[in-house]
Amino acid sequence: MGVRVEGQTVEAACGETAESVLRKALSGKKFKAAVAANALCGDRTWLLDLSAPLPAGCAELAPVYADSPVGLSLVRHSAAHVMAAAVKKLFPNAMVTIGPAVENGFYYDFDVERPFSDEDFPAIEEEMRKITDARLPFVRENMAREEALRRFRAAGEDYKAEIIEGIEADEVSLYACGDFTDLCRGPHVPHTGFTAAAKLLSVAGAYWRGDEKNKMLSRIYGTAFADGKALADWLKRQEEARRRDHRKLGRELEFFTFQEDVAPGMAFWLPKGMLVRTILEDFWRREHLKRGYDLVQGPQLLRLETWQKSGHYEHYRENMYFTNIEKDAYGIKPMNCIAHMLIYRNSLRSYRDLPRRYFELGVVHRHEKSGVLHGLLRVRQFTQDDAHILCAPEQLEDEILSVIHLIRDLMNLFGFEYRVAVSTRPENSIGTDEAWEMATSALVRAVEKAGLPYEINAGDGAFYGPKIDVRLLDCIGREWQCSTIQVDFTLPERFDLTYAGQDGARYRPVMVHRAIMGSLERFIGVLIEHYAGALPTWLAPEQARVLTVTKAGDAAARHLREELAEAGIRADVDTRNEKLGFKVREAQMTKMPYMLIVGEKEVQDGGANVRLRTGENLGLKTVGEIVALIRADAEEPFKQGGMRYSFA
Repeated sequence: MGVRVEGQTVEAACGETAESVLRKALSGKKFKAAVAANALCGDRTWLLDLSAPLPAGCAELAPVYADSPVGLSLVRHSAAHVMAAAVKKLFPNAMVTIGPAVENGFYYDFDVERPFSDEDFPAIEEEMRKITDARLPFVRENMAREEALRRFRAAGEDYKAEIIEGIEADEVSLYACGDFTDLCRGPHVPHTGFTAAAKLLSVAGAYWRGDEKNKMLSRIYGTAFADGKALADWLKRQEEARRRDHRKLGRELEFFTFQEDVAPGMAFWLPKGMLVRTILEDFWRREHLKRGYDLVQGPQLLRLETWQKSGHYEHYRENMYFTNIEKDAYGIKPMNCIAHMLIYRNSLRSYRDLPRRYFELGVVHRHEKSGVLHGLLRVRQFTQDDAHILCAPEQLEDEILSVIHLIRDLMNLFGFEYRVAVSTRPENSIGTDEAWEMATSALVRAVEKAGLPYEINAGDGAFYGPKIDVRLLDCIGREWQCSTIQVDFTLPERFDLTYAGQDGARYRPVMVHRAIMGSLERFIGVLIEHYAGALPTWLAPEQARVLTVTKAGDAAARHLREELAEAGIRADVDTRNEKLGFKVREAQMTKMPYMLIVGEKEVQDGGANVRLRTGENLGLKTVGEIVALIRADAEEPFKQGGMRYSFA
């Protein structure tokens, strides 16, 4: 039979392996990079081991390369098997459980007498190297379920036996590499040599099956790549990410702190960090006023019946907090949409009133498990730059476009690249098929009209409507979930929102839920890491510090600081009796943009010697020149997108 492989047709005999077919079509270099194959049979695609025979009716065979997303997942899952084999060699009494590939790596959980530590890594990695150097094949074996159950019980692998007991199929598959055999669906890379670029990273505790009632296991995390260069590049990026960690920088810069014994998952904002927040919030409020939004604020608590009416209680209650006041049940808001709908409903509305754009920097609370809390990036209390646009259906596309333009301007301001996905209806949702179709079509048309490339993220919409998700890329290539635009035909109906049309009849508005920064806490955390703490001049809590050389310059330094403050520049003065070098280093550690040094010569000339946080010395400048320099630096990022920076 003829099988298509990368644009050419090759002959394949019945039962011939995928490896044999690919060898006929691919060059030597490409063939060596293939770790698996996708077989297209009718309308179904099978992911195959290269040693597997072609399924009946196979019309096309596509190689899966080691450096592709699917290929990397196979390399990492295979590396997890290699690690487990090494652990069993060194610790024969260890019981193996599960070892999947995960984002950026893999892990394996073990039941051992003594939990693993980083000190065990050299021995485990050395044993892994022996296994990879041996280039042992991954061999699949299909076995009757009951026979596999007897085999793993006899080997003392109780966890594997428990997994098999939960499988309803009559047959299971096993994979062996050397002396190690594991229960696994597969597929795997052809041999262990493909897992040579692997590295163990960390250890952690993990409950069996994620249930705290079960035994605590010892988990080893690792990563693997298609080649050593890719691994080295990733490790370098990880080191850079550790240097930029917002939790470390937040402490050093005195921006925020966490007190887990008092309020886990909730930030305490220190004066400098609160000033950053305030600058960002004030700018964002002004920007929304310019773009036709009304500022509003809703209450923190709403009666339980309100959350039941909206559907949040049914679909979202596990993420909410509840309380009782005088025997009445209330829900603490996890989002602001209900309050904004009630504000809309406060007055009779006409088509002339639309669209209504309500904006709130609203504090919300969401229940997150303690294990996922992570600095500012995952918290239980946060402020959302939330807005809800209520408009006529014919206005919907233009309103979505205006939000896309606002997202674009914000990304340009901070120099972020970004990616867009349209997330469609999930299984657990409310609303009619017609409403979902209209909402999804409006989002797709707007994205295409804006000229943005996008992908479809099937089944990941909100329970009340589809959405556009925007993921920004920071300066070291990491992706962060940021903006979202959600279209909702259902909640306006549930809350009986209406407007009077030109004919006097009542019509139902459509609602756009949108957040641009998302969580301010998360966005500030991302900014800290993006800039490695050196925030742009317009956002820096201290834009300049005046440093004296001797006591003779104290008065001039204080006067300079006052002149800067009059010009709207945030500055402080350091007149301590310390060496200038010490003061400069200390100022640089705080990441402030400008250091203004006042010595005897500067006092005589009525200015200051200007140094940048990068170490560059700009020399003597007058007060007017210093003000102009800092103003221009602060205003520069705003020139794109028609945005302005105000010192007021």
